Amino acid sequence: MNSRLSILIAALILGTFAVAGTSLVSFTHVATKDRIAENERQALLDSLYALVPAESVDNDMVTDTIQIQAPDLLGSEQTTVYRGRKLEQPVATVLTSVVPNGYSGPIKLLVAVRYDGTLGGVRIISHKETPGLGDKVEENRSDWVYSFNDRSLGDPPLEKWGVKRDGGYFDQFTGATITPRTIVNSVKNTLLYVRDHKDALYDRQASAPGAG
Repeated sequence: MNSRLSILIAALILGTFAVAGTSLVSFTHVATKDRIAENERQALLDSLYALVPAESVDNDMVTDTIQIQAPDLLGSEQTTVYRGRKLEQPVATVLTSVVPNGYSGPIKLLVAVRYDGTLGGVRIISHKETPGLGDKVEENRSDWVYSFNDRSLGDPPLEKWGVKRDGGYFDQFTGATITPRTIVNSVKNTLLYVRDHKDALYDRQASAPGAG
């Protein structure tokens, strides 16, 4: 009898802790989800403004987005396009291009293309390249990624959109040519896509607010 009572008491205590723990987790989730969503939105906005200055647009780039399918040029089955406008006039697009053939796997990029076809900049979102070699594509490792700033399909000429080892304009890294080579090619392909769909990218109705 005493043994069964002890088991019952233990079960009640465990049950109480389980209910209390679940309630605490649920309460914390409800209390913080809006703040987390806002923090995520601000982080995304900061990334976009790093490529398209905030003062150059007056729309909400986080919600003014469309989804496009161009895997041959943009590297993934679906690409998000963030659009910047001022006084309802197109300013720039930011595409989430993917380098499918990085040395250690896919490399995700943000590529900003102004309405005049020049690059607002490129940023590496994520990669698995070799530390100390391929990771020099990160802006906190080297200034290599800034070499895309203000470039276009005519500057350098299209045939020079490659690394210097291949006769192109852009630097490669000692011991890590594949990574910069594939990124340069991906940025060039993004520019080609935007050139061929320039106005259509701005004309479509926003379809996926905040999609990434």
